[in-house]
Amino acid sequence: MMKKALSDITASHALSLLVAANIVTGIATAAAAEDKKTSAAPPKTHTRPPLAAFESQMPDALLGADKYEKPVWNLHDALNLPKWLSLSAEQRTRYETLDGSFKAGGKGGDQQIPLQTDVFLEARFNHLRAGAEFLDARQFGSDSGSGINNTHVDEADFIQGYLAWADQNVAYSGLGAEVIVGRQSLNFGSRRLIARNAMRNTINSFDGVRLRLLDYNNWQFNAFVTKPVGRYPNNSQQLLDGFHSFDEPEYQTWFSGGFLESYNIAWGINAELYLYHLDEGDRKRNQTANRRYFTPGMRFYMKPAKGTFDFQTETIGQFGTVRSSTAANNGTDLDHSAWYQHLDVGYTFDIPWSPRLALEYDYASGDHDPNDKKNQRFDTLYGARRFEFGPTGIYGAFARSNINTPGLRVTAAPRSDVQLGLSHRLYWLVEDKDSWTSANLRDATGRTDNFIGQQLELMARWDVNSSLNFETGLAHLFKDTFARETANAPSDKDDVNYFYVQSMLRF
Repeated sequence: MMKKALSDITASHALSLLVAANIVTGIATAAAAEDKKTSAAPPKTHTRPPLAAFESQMPDALLGADKYEKPVWNLHDALNLPKWLSLSAEQRTRYETLDGSFKAGGKGGDQQIPLQTDVFLEARFNHLRAGAEFLDARQFGSDSGSGINNTHVDEADFIQGYLAWADQNVAYSGLGAEVIVGRQSLNFGSRRLIARNAMRNTINSFDGVRLRLLDYNNWQFNAFVTKPVGRYPNNSQQLLDGFHSFDEPEYQTWFSGGFLESYNIAWGINAELYLYHLDEGDRKRNQTANRRYFTPGMRFYMKPAKGTFDFQTETIGQFGTVRSSTAANNGTDLDHSAWYQHLDVGYTFDIPWSPRLALEYDYASGDHDPNDKKNQRFDTLYGARRFEFGPTGIYGAFARSNINTPGLRVTAAPRSDVQLGLSHRLYWLVEDKDSWTSANLRDATGRTDNFIGQQLELMARWDVNSSLNFETGLAHLFKDTFARETANAPSDKDDVNYFYVQSMLRF
């Protein structure tokens, strides 16, 4: 690993001091707020937003009310803006460090300070809205051995810019309708296939049109036709050098689909049914895998509640074609057929701290073999994985591909403003001859034992108030046979430790 440049070290130290200052300020603020509380103060009932740029997602034009608490410090009130205009800013600072390596050819550890700064502006006039969201996602502390990519960095670009129309009661039918045209982020269902990223430093966005229909308390339908937006630059050295290039849509790629949700179909059970289509062409700047997939799926779930059981099951199929290699003029089309299954069952105890205990299971098919012209490796499209398989950032040890993983999860809330979590999972490969995709490790002979190892994760979150939040977490990867003995496995056979601490400021 090359030594970091002096300027990067200086910037890292300055930002670390900034995080420390934010923490001290937050503690002082919390103490002052605690002194003012009375025993009659009602508990919070709002949904907690993720520790990520999210204010653009808090209003709902059809529901007409926010389920998220308004930031106590906010630009709208401070600047005395009119009701038809919204303006917000968000800043997240995170420090993360990795001790050890699990990736092919990896050596030593790494560290990074990713910064995410977001500004959102929206104007409303009757049923019409116009909005824009600016995101600056950058990092300090990485070097040429860090392998950073455009999931870590997307400097100074617009991830949303749209015109929208919404009516809560179209032609007095009792139905709500919304149309959004332009650049936008998408966030559907379980978020396993389409998500507005939370822990990742950069955020997916799409250029196109989205239609939403809502039958209040009964069902909701979303349909969209878009072109995914490519984040540039996507060259590691250019990202390290701070080279700037505006994002642009992948003009030869189409991503479309329909998503139907039905609420409380029976006994408090909700259902989802969807179909997505991805038709990917070669990009102007580089070759692609030419993924041409249909991805149907269905999900049934019951929300957690005190003193009751809850569950979730999601089944996803995938079929089409994919190129065997992304190298120019070097690849054949393979028949693609894959599937994914998730199941969890939980119980929330009606006792102090409201602990919830859940058993989880995930299966994602594998087998990418150009020799038989078939590909069965599941593709998670534009989904997120942090909520299921642990922290991402510079870690991200597991993805929704060629894995067989049972697990246990415990969550608790000692106070209304504190959340704790613990997760333990075991990981096997589904297909012995296919890759541990996140690590790029593969034994094409299938002779190495397919048990990768175990992952233990701890997490704690403190909401000082609706404008200031802190979170910290630790993940420990207990390496087993496949992680230690596969060809190209890191020479360091020791387990891997990942730690992060982050602050989120909304105003």
